[in-house]
Amino acid sequence: MLPSFSPTAPKLFIGCGAGFSGDRWDAAVPVVKALRATGGPAVLMFETLAERTLALAQLSRRQNPNSGWEPSLDRFLLPVLRDCVEGGIPIVSNFGAANPVGAAHRIHALAAQLQLRRLKVAVVEGDDLLGATDRLDELLPPAVHGKRLVSANAYLGATEIAHALRAGADVVVTGRVADPSLALGPMLAYFGWAQDDWDRLARGTMAGHLLECGAQVTGGYFADPGLKDVPGLATVGFPIVAMEESGEFVITKPPDTGGRVDRLTVTEQLLYEVHDPAAYITPDVIADISDAELQALDGGDRVRVSGIRGHARTDTLKATLCYEGGWLAEGEISYAGPNAAARARLAADVVRERLQLLGFGALAVRADLIGVASILLDDAGRWATAHPCGDSNDVRLRLAAACTSRAEAEALTREVLALYTCGPAGGGGVRTHVTPRLASDSCLVPRDWLKPSWRFVE
Repeated sequence: MLPSFSPTAPKLFIGCGAGFSGDRWDAAVPVVKALRATGGPAVLMFETLAERTLALAQLSRRQNPNSGWEPSLDRFLLPVLRDCVEGGIPIVSNFGAANPVGAAHRIHALAAQLQLRRLKVAVVEGDDLLGATDRLDELLPPAVHGKRLVSANAYLGATEIAHALRAGADVVVTGRVADPSLALGPMLAYFGWAQDDWDRLARGTMAGHLLECGAQVTGGYFADPGLKDVPGLATVGFPIVAMEESGEFVITKPPDTGGRVDRLTVTEQLLYEVHDPAAYITPDVIADISDAELQALDGGDRVRVSGIRGHARTDTLKATLCYEGGWLAEGEISYAGPNAAARARLAADVVRERLQLLGFGALAVRADLIGVASILLDDAGRWATAHPCGDSNDVRLRLAAACTSRAEAEALTREVLALYTCGPAGGGGVRTHVTPRLASDSCLVPRDWLKPSWRFVE
């Protein structure tokens, strides 16, 4: 439970334990140790939810109504749950995905396993729009019309998180909220900022934006050897923000961890996924970072951020829609030795011609020559313009196509398999895979459609 704000303890420390579902399970351990060492009020946040992971969670819940929450929840929480409870550090996360209540029950089970006191676990609900598809129809982008929705979720803000923390929650579990709101919620709870204090809301939001991707701001995604060197990436420290009542803040990382925090790393993350620096739209506020100032502080790995302004929030909320998007067919085969790249290109041509003969000529087949290039070639596996790179004698051919039916997808993979003996020479190591595809789009929904709420789950 967060203590009440007082002028004698003006800072709130917020650390990030994960920046996405696939993040390191042990990253939060040094963060929690550093939070406890501050002696001040502190919160640990986990950001594990993306558009695709939410859709996968909905698919999981179709198979098992008790699932649909973050599959690595145990792995993330077990290393730090005891220390957070004993240190009075609330946890805020979007572990809930498609089933926040299920995640809350699992957290209670983990607490019992660790023989901890009974926790107060709150869930935030109201983001799921699947039950409102009739109302959504008029707002859907053209690409989504007629498709079967897998997930439809609006991005909620920080208000319900703040209410739950003020009521004494040890853990707050959400579904789809805006990533920065995971940090802004604790700030609202602790400092008591007004809902229309746009400058402070914007500053808190951008602090959350710096935290939300974990080690990206501490050197992880920044690293580029010889150009932007980062020490100790294997033990990179995850970020911590020290927030002041004014909304100005310092971002840092735990001591004795790898990585770096300086004006360069913070600048990159501050601009990450921001289309308009003067109008970064979130559910809570429109943030303006066009006059933001970054000051590296003495001692290293500490940057002070100031100069952020805010404007009134919009009347609409973004909703992400994921829908069934057909099938992805993939087939790979290797060619080595003299003329390997030419044989790989011939193999791609053979597969295309075979698909034409079989009545699947409408498939747009992508060819990648791994070992020559796997990104910069055109779809035929050739350089679009003259290029100085020569061909390789060690080539892995990957053929892929987006298909409307499984039959189309299996036609491609079957033809890749047949290359073993149907030529060209020397092919080996075939692997094929057919995967159901998820496609996504977004729309804006009126804010007053949503009735976000929170409650404790026993």
